[in-house]
Amino acid sequence: MPEVPATKCLTMADEVFNLPGSVNESAVSPSPPRAGGLGEIAGAFLKLGCISFGGPVAHLGYLHDEFVRRRRWLDDAAYSDLVALCQFLPGPASSQLVFALGQRRGGFIGAFVASLCFTLPSAVLMVLFGYGVAAIGDLRDAGWLHGLKLAAVAVVAQAVWGMGVKLCPDRTRITIALAAAALLLVVPGAVGQIAVIVAGAAIGWWLYRNELLSTHTAGVRLARHHVWAAATLVACLALLFVLPAIAAISGNESLKVFDSFYRAGSLVFGGGHVVLPLLRAEVVPPGWITDDAFLAGYGAAQAVPGPLFTFAAYLGTIIQTGPRGWLGGLWCLFAIFLPAWMLIGGALPFWDLLRSRGWTQAALRGANAAVVGVLLAALYNPVWREGVTSAQDVAAGLAAFALLQFWKTPPWLVVGLMAALGQWAL
Repeated sequence: MPEVPATKCLTMADEVFNLPGSVNESAVSPSPPRAGGLGEIAGAFLKLGCISFGGPVAHLGYLHDEFVRRRRWLDDAAYSDLVALCQFLPGPASSQLVFALGQRRGGFIGAFVASLCFTLPSAVLMVLFGYGVAAIGDLRDAGWLHGLKLAAVAVVAQAVWGMGVKLCPDRTRITIALAAAALLLVVPGAVGQIAVIVAGAAIGWWLYRNELLSTHTAGVRLARHHVWAAATLVACLALLFVLPAIAAISGNESLKVFDSFYRAGSLVFGGGHVVLPLLRAEVVPPGWITDDAFLAGYGAAQAVPGPLFTFAAYLGTIIQTGPRGWLGGLWCLFAIFLPAWMLIGGALPFWDLLRSRGWTQAALRGANAAVVGVLLAALYNPVWREGVTSAQDVAAGLAAFALLQFWKTPPWLVVGLMAALGQWAL
C-alpha cells in the first residue's frame, strides 16, 4: 500500500471526509464570539450531545455536518487542521475537537460551555446507571451483564480492526503493533502501556524521519497568548508528576482518585477505547470497583450518546457510593477531562508550526501503531477473558461484531440486543 502523503499523515478527517490537509491560520487562532453568543454555542452542542451515537469517528461526522456544512462556522480546511491537532494529542479526540470549536467560536468561556453541553447528556445517564448498579449490588448472576461483556468484546474488536487498517498500513507498523501487544500480554499494567507507546514513537522517528520532510514555515512571533498557552502545557505536564506525590503524602482518598483519573486522561493515545485498560489498571486493583461492575459500565457507555470518557462519571458514582455518589461522578469526570482541555488549549496556538515538522509525524506513526497493540492486548485481557466463556459466547460475539462492522448497526442497538440475549438466552 502506498504511503500517505505527509500533509495528510495522521489526519483522520482526510480519510473520513476527504478533506484537504493544508494548514489554515484560522484553525489555530481563537476567534471572538460571533452572533448568537454563548446561547448559540450551548444550544448547538447540547443537541449534538443528545444525538451523537457511534463513537469518536461518528462524532467527527456529526461535528463536520453541523459546523462546516450547516452553520458554516469554519471551512473544510480549518476543520481538517483542528481534527489533525486533536488526533496528535493524547486524550479523547472528539471531545477535544468540541473544546477547540467552542474556543474558536467563543474564546475559553465558549470552549467550556461547548464541552459542558456536549458531555452533559451522557454524563447524567452514566451517573444514573451507576446508581442502578450500586443498588443491585452483586452482579455475578446478572444475565444482562454477561451480554454487555460480549458487546464490549465486539466494540473493542471493531476498534482494533478499524484502527489497524488506518494506522498500520504496512508491515513495519503491523510489526510494531503486534510486538506491543505481545509485550503487554507478558508485562501488563499502565507502566507497560506507556513504555510501548514511547518505544513505538522512537522506532517511528528512526524509521520514517527521512521519509517525511518538514515544511518550511515563517518564524512565529511570541505573543501573550503563546506565553499563556506554553504555561498551560507546562502545568499539564507538572500535574502528571506532582499529583501522585501530593496524593501519597496526604493519604487523601479523593486526591488519589483524582490522580488516577487525571493520569488516565493524560495518557490515552488513539481514542476513547484505549482508556479501558488504563482505567481498569487504576480502579480495579485498589478495590475501588469490581471487574464485573467495571465491564458493566463500559458496556453501558457504548449505548449512550456523547463521549466515551463519561464512563468516568459512572466509575466515580460507584466509588463514592451513597446519595452523594453523583459528586464522585463529577469529580472523576473533571479529572479525566482536565488534561484534554489543558492540552488542546495550550497546543492550539502552536499547532501550525508543530504539524509542519517531519519528525513529529514520523514519531506519531510509530506511536499510533503501538496504540493498536495496546488495544489488541486489551481485547484479550480483560475483555475477551472476562466476556467469552463458551462456544455460544463466541458465536454471539461474532454476530455482534458483524452487526457493528459490516451491517453498520448503531452501537446502542447492538448493546441492547446483547444485553437482552444475555438475560434470556445465554
